Amino acid sequence: MFEQYIASWMVPLLWILISSYGFFTILLYVLWKFLPSENKKQSNTSNFLSVIIPVRNEQDNIENLLNDLEKQSFPYERFEVLVVDDGSTDQTSVIVKRLSLHSACNISLISLTDTPTSSPKKRAIETAITESKGNIIVTTDGDCRVQPGWLQAISDCQMSSKAKLISGPVTFFKESSFTDYLQTVEFSSLIGSGASAIAAGFPSLCNGANLAYEKSAFFAVDGYDGVRHIASGDDEFLMHKIAAKYPGGVKFLKNPEAVVSTKAHSEWSLFFKQRKRWASKWKHYQNKTPLFLALYIFACNLSMIVALALCLTKNITAQNFGILLLIKCAPEWLFLGTVLHFLRKSVSIFFIPFTQIFYPFYVCFFGLIVQKPEYEWKGRKLI
Repeated sequence: MFEQYIASWMVPLLWILISSYGFFTILLYVLWKFLPSENKKQSNTSNFLSVIIPVRNEQDNIENLLNDLEKQSFPYERFEVLVVDDGSTDQTSVIVKRLSLHSACNISLISLTDTPTSSPKKRAIETAITESKGNIIVTTDGDCRVQPGWLQAISDCQMSSKAKLISGPVTFFKESSFTDYLQTVEFSSLIGSGASAIAAGFPSLCNGANLAYEKSAFFAVDGYDGVRHIASGDDEFLMHKIAAKYPGGVKFLKNPEAVVSTKAHSEWSLFFKQRKRWASKWKHYQNKTPLFLALYIFACNLSMIVALALCLTKNITAQNFGILLLIKCAPEWLFLGTVLHFLRKSVSIFFIPFTQIFYPFYVCFFGLIVQKPEYEWKGRKLI
């Protein structure tokens, strides 16, 4: 009897939540489609870009990234590269020093001592900003790869839109396994929804692997003051602060030349630590919109798990469960497929259904696991 009572009020709630999620995903699709994909090329620019790369133990990756930066179509005299070595115990600094001696672009190494800090990446970026010469700060990670038109696309976007902060697209290298494809699909959902939220005027998600902002805007919002103690969020917290001070000043760079690639995780432990680090930001959001969206996505995905449980206990019919599943999954397929096509990841579209099976459990798992705040990242325990 009690079970029937619970089902009687829960089933209508599930229909409301999942139906609203379907409309929400369609809205994301429309916003994504109407995002401009090109900015007018600026032949003359006053921008000087400072590319900041925080690294720790990236000896296997940093040379590829620095070689990519040497191949930029953007004039060498208009940008500098600041590699911030945060206490690496491998040959990262040696490689950077060697390459800086022979590179056509200006590469500088900033070495930090391996001292305890609650947010190593924020410290690295702040240190580099104080030594930077550029009016535009560009950040990426040491394990990333960039295309020759990357910096030109960023500068063109900033000059055309006068953006205070620019969020760029990120994806993974060529996939070689089933889990790689699943990660590509899951990551595309973050990129696409973040871009659509920016287009709607409610910036919520971005990625520090492809981020640019005016140095003056960084100082105008007092940088990381107020969030410096939080281990993660060097990207999103800063975006939220800049968006609050400069309404309409955040833009998404929807340009294929601006896509930055990184490695998918081949080990579950690394994937777990990264996603736990990302999810830990939710409870620290001061802006109500990103917090509301995070809770809403959690609730909608939890609803699918509850609907499955009700179906298995025969509190809703298999037909109704199938309709709920279609309402949720069909718009997701449309939206994610469009984003993956832009990222030139068309093969990954066929893996969307597999991701949709795991995603509700994935979202709920990490939404709950971050209630234990401590986690490890690159050999450090952070809170």
